[in-house]
Amino acid sequence: MDMPSRWDKEMEKEIRQKWKLSGEYGFDAKSPKPTFSIDTPPPYVNTPVHIGHAATYTLMDMFARFRRMTGYNVLFPLGLDRNGLPIEMAAEKKFSKRMSDVPREEFVRMCRQVLEESSTESMDSFLRLGISFNSWEPGEKPGSVYFTDSYEYRAMTQETFIELWHMGYIYEDTRINNYCPGCRTSIADAEIDYKDMNTLFNEVKFRVKETGENIVIGTTRPELIPSCGMVIFNPEDKRYAELDGKTAITPLFGKEVPLKAHPFADMGKGTGLAMMCSAGDQTDIRFFREMHLEPVISIGTDGRMNDNAGFLRSLKVEEARTKMIEELKKNGLLASSKEVVHRTPICERSKHPVEFIEMKEFYMKQTELKETLRSASDAISFYSPKSRQILLDWLDSVSIDWPISRRRYYATEIPLWYCSNGHVLVPEKGRYYTPWKEKCPVGRCPECGSADFRGEERVFDTWFDSSSSPLYILKWHSDREFFNRQHSCTLRPQGKEIVRTWLYYTLLKSYVLTDRIIFDDVWIHHHIVDEAGKKMSKSVGNVIDPHKILEKYGAEPFRLWCATEGNISEGDLKCSFERIEGASKTITKLWNVCRFVSMFERTETASHLEELDKWILNELNLLADFCRQRYEIYDFHEPATRLKHFLWETFASHYIELVKNRAYNQAGAFTRKQQESALYTLHYCVDVLLKLLAPIVPFVTYELYLKMRGDDIHKEKFPEPNVLYEVPFSSKDVEELNSAVWKAKKDAGLSLKAKVSRLVMPENLKGVEKDIVYTHGVERPDYGELKVEL
Repeated sequence: MDMPSRWDKEMEKEIRQKWKLSGEYGFDAKSPKPTFSIDTPPPYVNTPVHIGHAATYTLMDMFARFRRMTGYNVLFPLGLDRNGLPIEMAAEKKFSKRMSDVPREEFVRMCRQVLEESSTESMDSFLRLGISFNSWEPGEKPGSVYFTDSYEYRAMTQETFIELWHMGYIYEDTRINNYCPGCRTSIADAEIDYKDMNTLFNEVKFRVKETGENIVIGTTRPELIPSCGMVIFNPEDKRYAELDGKTAITPLFGKEVPLKAHPFADMGKGTGLAMMCSAGDQTDIRFFREMHLEPVISIGTDGRMNDNAGFLRSLKVEEARTKMIEELKKNGLLASSKEVVHRTPICERSKHPVEFIEMKEFYMKQTELKETLRSASDAISFYSPKSRQILLDWLDSVSIDWPISRRRYYATEIPLWYCSNGHVLVPEKGRYYTPWKEKCPVGRCPECGSADFRGEERVFDTWFDSSSSPLYILKWHSDREFFNRQHSCTLRPQGKEIVRTWLYYTLLKSYVLTDRIIFDDVWIHHHIVDEAGKKMSKSVGNVIDPHKILEKYGAEPFRLWCATEGNISEGDLKCSFERIEGASKTITKLWNVCRFVSMFERTETASHLEELDKWILNELNLLADFCRQRYEIYDFHEPATRLKHFLWETFASHYIELVKNRAYNQAGAFTRKQQESALYTLHYCVDVLLKLLAPIVPFVTYELYLKMRGDDIHKEKFPEPNVLYEVPFSSKDVEELNSAVWKAKKDAGLSLKAKVSRLVMPENLKGVEKDIVYTHGVERPDYGELKVEL
């Protein structure tokens, strides 16, 4: 058989090109097979694939390959995210222009240029990893590559909005919102992270109007004194009981605000007195709503202080804080100031501290659906099961409706127009609208007859787009018959850090639109970290570039490492070149074992099986059953670990060593039936082993099976062995005997081919006596307690 002496990573190139050009893994929408659909997370097209992408998409590919081998028609499309802030930030960086400084049309062109110049690096990386997406070309058929800024995708996002509008789930309101000065737009609670930051804790003197006495209030945000609406103390705090109902006068601004007892005040924080500002943080916002106070916002949408801030007007927030402290100190109104660490809300994208600004935005109702979603989500199977709690905890924290509008440019536009009399016009579904630059699709307002219209200029939150992904891949918008046949998307694989955004918003929106939970299974993964368990960071210098791994080792060692290193749905995986290089040895071992077996004539059946062969067949059949069970619940770690042990130890080190004399039968010591039993078993084991490993290491198993059998292993059925033989001994018995003989020879300084004058072995190994005798050169076999005499 023409089989190279070793596996070469260069072989991967020819195989992957064949897969790409042949459309080998295309999705057949008319197939009678059951569908297994995977809603893959679309990475941003203008950023290179990082080690986390490489590992998690590789595992998703294992899911897809296994399901094809078990008879499913697998829908596994590649989506690429080309919407939103990352694209806009890349354009601003490339052209050294801020979005707010150029006309919208020009900025959109800038974004498109960035996208056009972005290489196909992401797609090339996935191809090199052996990811079996349905297609590598964009299109409208199920399984085609899709872009989130395509007309079709954006039209579908707008269609979801139009339906939700007519269903009564969308409304507009003026509220205090989370606002990112860096992104220059409002953001949802789910887009906020927290960071411990150094700041000053200032104790500031207020005056009590009725008594003229000073009271001292601690704050990290003195620049918000002009927005103070009330001063509070805890009802249990006896120090301030006499202040209840009196009036405080704010320093420098002279504004009169009520003094009241309220449980929001923490007796142990600062002096126990707290100033409640219109929008200092989420607690302030909630307080103003509950107390029906009129908010006074001192920070504008440009991140600078506005007219309400008086002498601080036009200063950036941090500049205003410094100026305020100076003025307080100058006027003898600063009792003390000390540096503290403060947990600060920041934008998850730009990392700017979040401000709270009153803005008019569109909202999607969600608070009234919390319990419904909680109950409905019970139908989802989570892997690992403990990941469900991440979703439930987020549901518990949801306290306001979802603000879905943003003041950005490169995203899906909100499809609305307004007539001169203020009536809202919602267009028909079916196409992509750009209201900021195109005419209203109707000539006159149906309410008042006005022919003068103004288009909406805001766009959707990126998550409003992304949360449409399962609806898109299942063709909810373009082929309802196909969508209804699928009923739901089988699997949502994603990172734990976006459960509160991508998973939650997808479940919310899909449930409202379809009246069903859109996923059967959700697989939540953790992170890839460095060898010390630390998060990878460019600044720390511990980032491992997957492209360097692919250049050095090829895809297969990396893929095997992804499976054997650990279960990423249970915890982080530690990555290093050394660990991946170690996996390459197993690829070499697999190749060598198959090359050895290929030297022998294949026997399709065996009329008789020797005891040793029955033992190894049992071991492999049990392993095959275990692999199927674990693969079905997205666990490739335990099976890969056992497969590796089976290959190296059980099969190669023990079985092959014991059986090869019988397989060669050069001295004619064995009967033809005994030899045929060996040949049948060797080939059977290799076939099953390759099929079990095929989803994990698709290149090398493809090449080996093609060389040995002339067929495509990825079109073979996954093994379903249902035969177990009666064997009186265990793997432990075989391995202990072999190990004892090898150790004795080694300790004596003898070759492994040296004769054994007498070998006492357990009675239950009588059925494999001949194989043992010829393997170890035993001159006198005996039975009893294991003993080796040289």
